[in-house]
Amino acid sequence: QVQLVESGGGSVQAGGSVRLSCAASGYTVSMYCMGWFRQGPGNERVGVAAIAADNTTNYADSVKGRFTVSKDNAKNTLYLQMNSLKPEDTAMYYCAASFYRGGGTWCLRRHSTDFGYWGQGTQVTVSS
Repeated sequence: QVQLVESGGGSVQAGGSVRLSCAASGYTVSMYCMGWFRQGPGNERVGVAAIAADNTTNYADSVKGRFTVSKDNAKNTLYLQMNSLKPEDTAMYYCAASFYRGGGTWCLRRHSTDFGYWGQGTQVTVSS
């Protein structure tokens, strides 16, 4: 049984930082493409960051230079470090694990259809 559990969300002022964690079980983070997605009220779910098995990363233009995705293979945990937060970053953030091992362009394009396992989400609210 694959389970992804996000933690670390909360309320923060603009310009602040938040670190999200995603603890995985029944799934080996190091072998697959992993991603972070977000969805605000009334908006579509959008991929903001992805990391392939070889640690290649890709980010949405809106978060480049501010967000960093990483993983600790020994802990089987995925992270998203979010710095210089803006009110428009307010959303529910979801950890996602792919259907496929490795990761190439299909992983880095951050399409939700390539990810088969999802966490419950953690809310990040950025106030101005």
